[in-house]
Amino acid sequence: MRINAYLEFDGQCQEAFKFYQSVLGGKITAMMPFEGSPGEGHVPPGWRSKTMHAQLDLGDDVLMGSDGMPGKMEKPQGFDVSIQVQEPAEAERIFNALADGGDVVMAIDETFWAHRFGMLTDRFGTPWMVNCSKTE
Repeated sequence: MRINAYLEFDGQCQEAFKFYQSVLGGKITAMMPFEGSPGEGHVPPGWRSKTMHAQLDLGDDVLMGSDGMPGKMEKPQGFDVSIQVQEPAEAERIFNALADGGDVVMAIDETFWAHRFGMLTDRFGTPWMVNCSKTE
């Protein structure tokens, strides 16, 4: 069994996934628009170029997402996408890149459980936790 995050965007899915690929690495293996799919008729004409499904492969992990129906997007709440890294410098690099244009909830710093830990909401509205554990 595998569990992965599926993120929803308000028209910026393609931009967000290209950004996540530049920050996290990996490879975008899917970027399917509504246009030309069975879902095309379920969205307004101006939304057909938006992303019906995106996938970013990150080794054994996968991040997926799509552009939700126009006017139906709500602010994500009640979860964070958690990133676990081995090196404090890598945690800081990822945190700072994701925080650019977003909102820092908890600045990245040392905690009793982690060499580095921080929380933020990126410029696309996705909440993240970046952790470099002391117990790894």
